[in-house]
Amino acid sequence: MERLVERLEKAVERLEIVCQRPGMCEDGSSKGVAQYVQAFDALLAGPVAEYIKISKEVGGDVQKHAEMVHAGLMSERALLVMASQHQQPAENAFSSLLKPISEQIQVVQNFREKNRGSKLFNHLSAVSESIPALGWVAMAPKPGPYVKEMTDAAMFYTNRILKEYKDVDKKHVDWVKAYLSIWTELQAYIKEYHTTGLTWSKTGPVATEGSKSPSAPQAGAAPPPPGPPPPPAPAPTSSSTDDSASRSALFAQINRGEGITSGLRHVSDDMKTHKNPALKNQGGPVRSGPKPFTAPKPSCNANNPSPKTSPKAPALLELEGKKWRVENQENASNLVISDTELKQVAYVFKCTNSTLQIKGKINSITLDNCKKLGLVFDDVVGIVEIINSRDIKVQVMGKVPTISINKTDGCHVYLSKNSLDCEIVSAKSSEMNVLIPTEGGDFTEFPVPEQFKTVWNGQKLVTTVTEIAG
Repeated sequence: MERLVERLEKAVERLEIVCQRPGMCEDGSSKGVAQYVQAFDALLAGPVAEYIKISKEVGGDVQKHAEMVHAGLMSERALLVMASQHQQPAENAFSSLLKPISEQIQVVQNFREKNRGSKLFNHLSAVSESIPALGWVAMAPKPGPYVKEMTDAAMFYTNRILKEYKDVDKKHVDWVKAYLSIWTELQAYIKEYHTTGLTWSKTGPVATEGSKSPSAPQAGAAPPPPGPPPPPAPAPTSSSTDDSASRSALFAQINRGEGITSGLRHVSDDMKTHKNPALKNQGGPVRSGPKPFTAPKPSCNANNPSPKTSPKAPALLELEGKKWRVENQENASNLVISDTELKQVAYVFKCTNSTLQIKGKINSITLDNCKKLGLVFDDVVGIVEIINSRDIKVQVMGKVPTISINKTDGCHVYLSKNSLDCEIVSAKSSEMNVLIPTEGGDFTEFPVPEQFKTVWNGQKLVTTVTEIAG
């Protein structure tokens, strides 16, 4: 990793030397490296290098993830170099050019999914949720706001990192600052050079999938000579000529006015079904058009091998360090965690049609990607989070300061008398209800608002809950 950072720094130094030569980089022309490519190299040598450096200090999965992020940024640099030397291609060709970036985004996100048991899972999640920001090159006309939206998606996890390591290890706090600064600087970079979308050269050949973009120059080596231009675009085929002729004929027919109906055949009364009931009783197909699409029926031939199903992940209920892992439980109605401590957290992932009880006082609880899950707990000193789930029921027996519901459809929260001051924060969720205990021991149900009205009052936006009539 140190060698990678050194090469990056030397590459920037080399670019600066090249740009000092006459006629190179002064106007961002194709004679040298474009100005916005230089600015992107400065981003790589600044915030990105700092992020990689601290990630190496953190080590483990964070370091591996950082290498994947760096590979994605280098793929983006290659596209920027190509855009600086080529004219904008057609949409289908541009999609092919974006493929290396989209593949690297997928690699970063898959790494998080394969390491859900990692002790640094919040770090991996912060990166995984925001890495789609690399796709700003395809987000015209507002690439800058798109990057900000992706950065905001990481805030949920970066705040958890700051809360966990604030007074424990400053290195992780610096890691958060270094990582977020990449996207902050990228927003400023986009605002200056690509305000309404990726800036393409107005000269040179049209970019194609076969176009090669030079990578970052190595230290001590002269910049490579430009490669041959791609072959010229193919001449229009005869199909375009036929289309033009067809359109001309169509407009000629329309311009005939009333005469356009002169070629239509007269339909007499005996040919109309509503005036000749005998026609309705005649057999024959009613439809004259093609049959609707139907999925082919699976073959019952014994010689055909049955499709392979992916093996189920093993069910877990174990304590790993300070984290209780409850994963892949199905139809389990008696899950209990009783030996708890204040510093422990519980992470419940992909559990279906199950019930979990957590006794004692615990730091926090997270439900992720669960369906039809019931959770009963005594006391939580931090937060209870419900993410990407459906049909969840949560019952508080003691106290909890905050319950967060994100991207969840169907959530019932049963509060105790001691937890009525609990704050419930929701986003992108529906069918949420809070049940308040009554004196008789029953519960009164109150729906959490989902529809809002926002108006401009002359100075700021004012948002209020919309009452749905009926």
